[in-house]
Amino acid sequence: MNSEEFANIARAEQDFWWYRGMREILFRLLDQAIEGRRIEHVLEAGCGTGHFARALAERYRFPVYPVDLAWEGLEYGTRLGVQRLAQADVAALPFPSGAFDFALSLDVIVHFPRGEEDRPVRELSRVLAPGGLLAIRVSALDALRSRHSEFALERQRFTRTRLRALAERNGLEVLRCTYANSLLTPVAFTKFRICEPLLRSEPQSGVQLVSPWLNRLLFRPLAWESRWIGAGRDLPIGQSLILLAVKR
Repeated sequence: MNSEEFANIARAEQDFWWYRGMREILFRLLDQAIEGRRIEHVLEAGCGTGHFARALAERYRFPVYPVDLAWEGLEYGTRLGVQRLAQADVAALPFPSGAFDFALSLDVIVHFPRGEEDRPVRELSRVLAPGGLLAIRVSALDALRSRHSEFALERQRFTRTRLRALAERNGLEVLRCTYANSLLTPVAFTKFRICEPLLRSEPQSGVQLVSPWLNRLLFRPLAWESRWIGAGRDLPIGQSLILLAVKR
């Protein structure tokens, strides 16, 4: 990921509509998935600033081991007081096989060149104990690639079929695979495929603070999606994909 993006993320991820909304969606999925499971060791592979690792630990009260390759992100995590931070490559994790009951990787695999996405997923599968839970989130649909995608050095996007196949060929049984950030897709398509090309926009971060009223307005569709997905229903299209799977 572009190292310049860490400052933007650190400034925005507490309250920015996208981060708040996607946390709500993921937590609704996880509430169901982890119910009744004994979870003692949790890995977040590609933790960025560590903000989500801290939120995860606070919500579910289990120990999270956050790792990231970039020192820029880890420095923010240190300032936040995130515990057990470590520098590590998601495609070569420094943990023994079967070490974790639950692993997450959020918006990380998209930064691997197309054709190399098996490397990180193979590692995530390896460090999971049999029956362990995996959550992956990725950017979805090539048609929604944007100037932000270029700025963030995103190298690929996924369809549901391709993400499911990636998990299954690496020893994982898929429980859920749903699109998310769906209701705003028409707006995103118009902006990314029509406005940005017409204006010849340069690559730039999409993590830019907006006025409070607009932030609240943009959050509402994601809040609705969190309730829909939390009720066990998938969405057929969207800007992101979330997969839940267990290790066979």
